[in-house]
Amino acid sequence: MGVRGLHGFVGSSCPHICMVVNFKELAEHHRSRHPGGTPTIVVDAMCCLRYWYTPESWICGGQWREYFSSLREFVKTFTAVGIKLIFFFDGMVEQSKRDEWVKRRLKNNREIAKIFHYIKSHREQPGRNMFFIPSGLAIFTQFALKALGQETLCSLQEADYEVASYGLRNNCLGILGEDTDYLIYDTCPYFSISELSLDSLDTVMLCREKLCQSLGLSLSDLPLLACLLGNDIIPEGMFESFRYKCLSSYTSVKENFDKKGNIILAVADHICKVLRLHQGEKKLEEMLPLGPNKALFYKGMASYLLPGQKSPWFFQKPKGVVTLDKQVLSMSSDPKSKQEVPVCTHPESKQEVPMCTDPESKQEVPLCTHPESKQEVPIYTDPESKQEVPMCTHPESKEEVTMYTDPESKQEVPLCTHPESKQKLPVGMDPEFNLEAPLCTNPEIKQEDPVNMGPEVKQQITMVSDPEILKVARAHHVQAESYLVYNVMSSGEVECSNSLEDAMDQALPSQAFVYRPVRQRVYSLLLGDGRGGASTCPTVKEWFVYSGNPLRQPDLVRPLQMNIPGGTPSLKLLWLGQEAGLQAQRLDTLLACFDLSFSREELQVVESPFQALCCLLIYLFVQVDTLCLEDLHAFIAQALCLEGKTTMELADLQLDHVDPRAVQLGTLLVRGLTTLVLVNSACGFPWKTSDFMPWNLFDGKLFHQKYLQSEKGYTAEVLVEQNRSRLTRLHALKSVVCKACMKENRPIVSRRHWRSHHSGRRGRQGPSAHRTSSGYSRSGQGQHWRDQGPGSRQYDPDQWRRY
Repeated sequence: MGVRGLHGFVGSSCPHICMVVNFKELAEHHRSRHPGGTPTIVVDAMCCLRYWYTPESWICGGQWREYFSSLREFVKTFTAVGIKLIFFFDGMVEQSKRDEWVKRRLKNNREIAKIFHYIKSHREQPGRNMFFIPSGLAIFTQFALKALGQETLCSLQEADYEVASYGLRNNCLGILGEDTDYLIYDTCPYFSISELSLDSLDTVMLCREKLCQSLGLSLSDLPLLACLLGNDIIPEGMFESFRYKCLSSYTSVKENFDKKGNIILAVADHICKVLRLHQGEKKLEEMLPLGPNKALFYKGMASYLLPGQKSPWFFQKPKGVVTLDKQVLSMSSDPKSKQEVPVCTHPESKQEVPMCTDPESKQEVPLCTHPESKQEVPIYTDPESKQEVPMCTHPESKEEVTMYTDPESKQEVPLCTHPESKQKLPVGMDPEFNLEAPLCTNPEIKQEDPVNMGPEVKQQITMVSDPEILKVARAHHVQAESYLVYNVMSSGEVECSNSLEDAMDQALPSQAFVYRPVRQRVYSLLLGDGRGGASTCPTVKEWFVYSGNPLRQPDLVRPLQMNIPGGTPSLKLLWLGQEAGLQAQRLDTLLACFDLSFSREELQVVESPFQALCCLLIYLFVQVDTLCLEDLHAFIAQALCLEGKTTMELADLQLDHVDPRAVQLGTLLVRGLTTLVLVNSACGFPWKTSDFMPWNLFDGKLFHQKYLQSEKGYTAEVLVEQNRSRLTRLHALKSVVCKACMKENRPIVSRRHWRSHHSGRRGRQGPSAHRTSSGYSRSGQGQHWRDQGPGSRQYDPDQWRRY
């Protein structure tokens, strides 16, 4: 994570960069310098998950009640000294970082394989050195922090840019995280979460100014250094030979430094003594072996520039050349302003055209001289007609607007480009505000937003055309109130990281397959918006990790039509409607996403929060034919017993041994809870979010205990710890699930009556294999998990009907 080798270099070779500081003292100093201000720390939450997860047990699916208590203590400690915390979570993976994301997921797969090998060999949880965060930890941490009253934001790109941007813009006390990219950004101070002592509030501040002094660089050189060393955008191998050339010519090799440390010193020395000599005179591509990676390199450099910041490495003197969008730009002197203005050589006319910088996109745009006003006007190239069209500056907004000539009035009229249809429409009057406004506005671009939009969050074509609905989806996303909804509607691309799943287990499916039919129906709801059905919806790109998936490209998943009497309601109705009875319609839509409309009557009699649990269990037992009655007893018993347990009792719980199947079952249920977050937010929140938060429904160790007891044949009375009230409720909940499954011809039987075809001897789906299922099913449910496999083929629900 961050800049390759920099963390180790700072820790071992330049320890003076790390300064021990105390947050309480820093806060007092901040208040003395800013009377009336509140010292604020921006927290990169994704970097802190490992620090926050303090429970000893992590293998069984998560100790969620203990984890919630740990978060509460963390927040309470900072609040007590008057420090405000702002938490940022990653909202989506940028395309430029997809390769790095894939690389980490494949590495995680190997780590998980070792974990299951250890469990099978030792029948216990591995040591903390093999720690793997429980599935769903990031998404549920968002909701936990919100429940604790904390300001929690979800980014519109990877969070580090928005964290650095927020910290700089709001004059924050600092950034708390564990990512060496924060040493590169020119922003507020960077503090290490791994070095934080919660008792004393001491931690380590990594000083980028001292790093620069040690390397002989300036702050503006750090992005160049980061890209030459390799980061999440620039692959480490891209400049490997260049780094070794720097090392071979480096004359001040430190014997007490390791090889990586000397490489960093050598690259910094090359920047200082060689590259800087020609800064502003030569292009970077003339001084560095960029080759075909030039665009990627410049993108990596630009990714560190926060709003309003510039890099001296991007500006050249007169005869320098910069490449933007395959156009060759050179510099010429403007005789009026005496400033150097970039000019573009037009590919058709071969004439040089002056360039101006678009204030929105930061891209340079060619200028032409307006025939009437004699003023230079930016040129816009119409992608359809290939003709160049002049642009004017809007008198109110100062924004540049494309002009076209009205064939009737012969007057030039400003245009806007509709983000969906790509049609250019004349500017109209906003009837609400009586202001001149484009007839189509992209809801992605706003003047003011609590989350700063970084270099990749530009005006874009979205998957849906309703700006009002997109605005609502975006707001829920930014405020960390939904999961994956905005990703589907904006880019049509979603991802899910690794889960603790045994690749060698032949009987249990991956959660990616089990819940895919649910996601398909959600895609139909979000992208169809009640019109035309799933057949007209575009496919969604899924980057879901499962055994055998090389992640070379996403799975293309088609939406699946829902069966709702009267048709699928529109998002505008579900999300914005206030009419009586809409909550029932929202619940009907939620159940339809799980294809459980037939279970509505049974679920209506179940009290909260067990309604959500029963919904999930019915879906799981219908979908996964290898689950048995003992599994159902364990799931229900642990949820009932959890209500009466204190955090300390759960922490003190001891297991006889760890069972690999129970580990995967715990993961399967927790991933089902995250799927409920997706469905509930897509349907307009028919259920309270707290009804399916894991600290109210699931505890990993407690489930594991009940699973082991149930496998040994313990009675239901023992499973609920001899509590009569719990026993009555267990039988009631069990009856709801079993009746609903019987409607689907899916009897839930004991393992003692297990039939031969449930022996689990069929392997997982391979890249070229094809399986058929002897399990229970019904028409229209989507492809059975045994029939789904890795790769890039397009998943078509019409081909997935099973019986």
